[in-house]
Amino acid sequence: MMKLTLIRHGQSEWNNLNLFTGWEDVRLTEQGIEEAKKAGQALKALDIPFETVYTSVLSRAIQTTYYVLSEADRLYLPVTKAWQLNERHYGGLQGLNKAETAEKYGDEQVHIWRRSFDVTPPNADEGAHDVLTHDPRYKGVNPSLIPYTESLKITMERTLPYFDSDIAPRIKAGENVLIVAHGNSLRSLIKTFENISDEDIPQLEIATGVPIIYDIDEALNVVDKHVVR
Repeated sequence: MMKLTLIRHGQSEWNNLNLFTGWEDVRLTEQGIEEAKKAGQALKALDIPFETVYTSVLSRAIQTTYYVLSEADRLYLPVTKAWQLNERHYGGLQGLNKAETAEKYGDEQVHIWRRSFDVTPPNADEGAHDVLTHDPRYKGVNPSLIPYTESLKITMERTLPYFDSDIAPRIKAGENVLIVAHGNSLRSLIKTFENISDEDIPQLEIATGVPIIYDIDEALNVVDKHVVR
């Protein structure tokens, strides 16, 4: 039986400011650092023999990864950074205050943009998209794959193929895997692992810095799950 552990990054600067973040690159707050350290301490206590680690190319997830590994005494582990594990792209909402956006467009509309399965926020403008296509972290990525906006459904169209091609074979080979990513990239994986419906997935909340551990068999079936608080 293999263990697949998921951790959402600790509180970020823009989480703290109540801003839509998406693919914007921000760092952890002091609280976020403490959340990451606590997650690492919890994993150390469990003594899970991880063989490999995956995270996104966004700083808040990368920071969380290394704080977790440091506290767990696992800094030697190989870490693969993949843009496919990035947070959902919030389009033209990125950088906007969530409360102010709700005042402008209404709570219901903002809730739909934030939580619906297949509704996308307004597109980012060409300037913001151009910045991403020239960002060195996306060097080698076809510009057509860099989104202007995403729904959870669209996010799944990049996270799941990457999981299937790069991560699943490691689990099938008997490795224990740690993934440190974001609320929506993890939500897309959990939806699949737990067969959560399109209607129910918007209600799934994933706490920052809290390990979610799945026991998975060689056929990638979830046998057990527990959340480490």
